[in-house]
Amino acid sequence: MRQFKFTRNAHRPLEQRLWLNGLDCIILGGVSIKDCAIILNTDQETAWKMLQELSQHDIGRFDGNTSEFAGGDRLRAAIFAIQKGIPIDDVAKHLGWRDFEGLVARILESKDFTTKRNMILREPRMEIDVVGIKLGVTMLIDCKHWKRRSRASLENAVDMQIERTKHYVSKTETVAAPTIVTLYQDSISFIKNVPIVPIFQFSSFVDEFYGNLENIKTIRKESR
Repeated sequence: MRQFKFTRNAHRPLEQRLWLNGLDCIILGGVSIKDCAIILNTDQETAWKMLQELSQHDIGRFDGNTSEFAGGDRLRAAIFAIQKGIPIDDVAKHLGWRDFEGLVARILESKDFTTKRNMILREPRMEIDVVGIKLGVTMLIDCKHWKRRSRASLENAVDMQIERTKHYVSKTETVAAPTIVTLYQDSISFIKNVPIVPIFQFSSFVDEFYGNLENIKTIRKESR
C-alpha cells in the first residue's frame, strides 16, 4: 500500500474550521485520506495531517493511508476540537444525539460529578439521558438535540422530566433537580423553575449550580 508523502508544510497548524469539519470524517469502520479530503473540501496533505494528529491522541488507528474509527472516537474528537478552541455549540451540531448526551456527561465529569447515561427506571418504565451526582444533589438531564421548538414543546419536555425526576427520587430517596440541555437556544431560561440550558452555557451553569439551588426546582421523596 502506497504511503502518503508529506511536504515541509505538514507541520503547520490546521485552521480551526478544519477541526470542526473534521468531525464528519469520523466514520465507523474507517476513512481514507482521499475521502477525508473530500469531506473537508481540502487537499490530501491537510487530511493526512488531521488523521495523523487524531491518531496521536488515541482517536482512530491511522496506518498512513486509512484511519479506522470505533465507537466513542467521534465524541473524543469532539472534545479534542473543543480543546482546540472550537465553540462547544458549533461542535455539538456535528454530533448525533447519543454523542450529544456523551458530551453533556463529559462536561459533568470534568467538574467531578459521578455520571450515568441512559438510566432505565421501571414500574413504570422511564429513561433518563444523563444522571450527574455531586454533594448529595442529583442533576437529572434530558438532552434535546433538536432544532428550535415552540414554547409548548419545551413545556411538555419539562413536565415529562419532572415526572421522571419524581420517579427517580421515589426509588433512590435522594434530592434531584430536573434539567433540560438543548442544542439550539439563545440563553438559559426557566419553565416551572426547571432550567433549560443551551449547550454552550452548560459548563458555566454547572459551575454555578449549587449557588443557585434556591432558584432551581428540586424534588425529594415525600414524607409519609
